[in-house]
Amino acid sequence: MAYSEKVIDHYENPRNVGTLDKEDTHVGTGMVGAPACGDVMRLQIRVNDEGVIEDARFKTYGCGSAIASSSLVTEWLKGKTLDQAQAIKNAEIAEELALPPVKIHCSVLAEDAIKAAIEDYRQKQK
Repeated sequence: MAYSEKVIDHYENPRNVGTLDKEDTHVGTGMVGAPACGDVMRLQIRVNDEGVIEDARFKTYGCGSAIASSSLVTEWLKGKTLDQAQAIKNAEIAEELALPPVKIHCSVLAEDAIKAAIEDYRQKQK
């Protein structure tokens, strides 16, 4: 199985690796996993007072496609509103990275992580 240049680039030079303060009320954390291949993805977003994502960080343990999917979405999330972020679909991630069919679950994981991080942030606002 050959990875696309974008997957290789995001795997070898991942963007936005790290963590944000999970206790911060402006930070939402999504932790998701795919037992099928052992991937675990932690995605965090920092949302400003206008409801715009101003930062995103990830830590992913898994295959190159999972790491690339995480790295890509952190780039996509910055500057988006929560509703815009919620609208990101795994098919867009898979298409951008040209993921092979056996790695589509990695893009699903990234979409799930976005939704989980947004939900965590919204729960903190209540």
